[in-house]
Amino acid sequence: MSLNKRCKTEKLDDLEGPQGSTSQGLMEEKLGVSLNKDTCTHPGSFGQMCILCGQRVDDESGDLRLGNDEIVRLRGTDMKNLLRHKKLYLVLDLDHTLLNSTQINHLTAEEEYLKSQSDSLQDVSKGSLFMLEFMHMMTKLRPFVRTFLKEAKYFNGRVISRDDGTQKHQKGLDVVLGQESAAVILDDTENAWPNQKDNLILMERYHFFASSCRQFGFDCKSLSQLKSDESEPDGALASILKILRRIHHFFFYELDSDLARRDVRQALKTVRAEALKDCKIVFSRVFPMKFQPENHHLWIMAEQLGGTCSTETDSSVTHVVSMDAGTQKSRWAVKENEFLVHPRWIEATNFFWQKQPEENFPVSQTKNQ
Repeated sequence: MSLNKRCKTEKLDDLEGPQGSTSQGLMEEKLGVSLNKDTCTHPGSFGQMCILCGQRVDDESGDLRLGNDEIVRLRGTDMKNLLRHKKLYLVLDLDHTLLNSTQINHLTAEEEYLKSQSDSLQDVSKGSLFMLEFMHMMTKLRPFVRTFLKEAKYFNGRVISRDDGTQKHQKGLDVVLGQESAAVILDDTENAWPNQKDNLILMERYHFFASSCRQFGFDCKSLSQLKSDESEPDGALASILKILRRIHHFFFYELDSDLARRDVRQALKTVRAEALKDCKIVFSRVFPMKFQPENHHLWIMAEQLGGTCSTETDSSVTHVVSMDAGTQKSRWAVKENEFLVHPRWIEATNFFWQKQPEENFPVSQTKNQ
């Protein structure tokens, strides 16, 4: 069942109304509910009318709404069908995950060249840069997005924009009727999913336009200003597709429990913990003074990626994470020929769920050393 309007999980009161359709008996048998005006539970409404018995219901919006019982029924039915076809839900964020957009009047002088390089809207299956003049917008598709959507066919994909949530500044699976135990979410904003963080794969934001960099306070050139772009075969979407395949395989072929009892969140946790499973990490001058190291987000992130964190160096340490090559622990890493990396190494590994090349995250010595 495709729902173009957001679902709001609220009970609908029984109200007196006109008699239902003449096919009442058939509908009752098929749906397992009564369409009698006195007993219909009004599982949903559209245009102030019950979608089963036709009675008028108290709904000011006129949008499609489903009651709690109907949502539970639909979720259960959809879940069984999904698992039978060995699929999982894939919930995709739009802006900064699959594409990047800007208002045309926000283009910088360095981006003016884009206006002459936009692709035709007559065939959106080709090209990646589109001028939406009727909206005064320009949109750039993220490299690999078409292949990503095509190859992720073993997922039942739903795209969610920032306006789709039923709560302000938050998103939830209530808008897609997805079961949490079988839903994987790709989004660039962790706080947008406060109730489904364990389902989330945090995406590196796609900042093609300069306005996007400014929006998030980055004082750097955007990809468009550099006349560059993410790699098609090695960029964010290509890397995440590999992770999704791994999660799918783990869920359906490696978990021991009955299919109906399996939880994709366990698959996400296990696959994520493979990234740094052989790494023992020590931090040097990364945390504020008098701060409990184990409470810092980088320490927590490293452990979620499978790494072991410590406060002291020893022969088992493989990585020292620091922003200053002159600290005692940093010098120890160099002397012992162990890896000395910038904190961004952990953050990059977290985006790709795969250990990143240490040489790409060098640590320089501070000027006052």
